[in-house]
Parts: sequence; structure tokens; C-alpha cells
Amino acid sequence: MHHGRLQDGDQTTLKVEGELDALTAAELRPTLDAVVAQCPRRVTVDLSELRLIDSSGVGALVSLYKRVRAAGGEVQFVGAHDQPLAIFKLLRLDVVFDLGN
Repeated sequence: MHHGRLQDGDQTTLKVEGELDALTAAELRPTLDAVVAQCPRRVTVDLSELRLIDSSGVGALVSLYKRVRAAGGEVQFVGAHDQPLAIFKLLRLDVVFDLGN
């Protein structure tokens, strides 16, 4: 799993690539904590290069979503496809995250 973060004013973009599972979710959490600590108004999570996600990965993204929203910010997930999109649909998170796919 590889991830990157881009800050542009009150917009934060987080790109997650590869596999987000029990092992790699732990690597992502410090970045998610840093994003939340900045209290961004808008966060976009680009999942277009994410090939696989498991329950730990879903938990990390849900945690980000809840924490940013609780601080008054907005979170948008974009680009989910294949296995990650199927998991989001199975859990009905496609509706919560407004994936629109």
C-alpha cells in the first residue's frame, strides 16, 4: 500500500493505492490522524488506485469520515471500483460515502 497527501488551502486530498488491509491500515493511521488534526474543511480520498480493502481498511476510512465530519468538515470518496466498491456496496457505505457509482 502506498499513500500520499496533498494540502491546498482548506482542501486535503489523500490518495490510497494498492491494498488496504490489516497490515497496511496501521501504516495509514498516522496520516489519517495528521489530516484530522489539521481540521480541514474538505477532504477528498482518491481510491482510484486501490485494488483491495478489508475490514481494517474500511474501519480506517470510516474513522476518518466520522472524525472529519464531527469537526464540521466534509469528506468525499472518489474513484472506488472493483473489489473496494463491492465491499462498500455490501456494507451500504456507498450510500453513506455518496460514491455515486
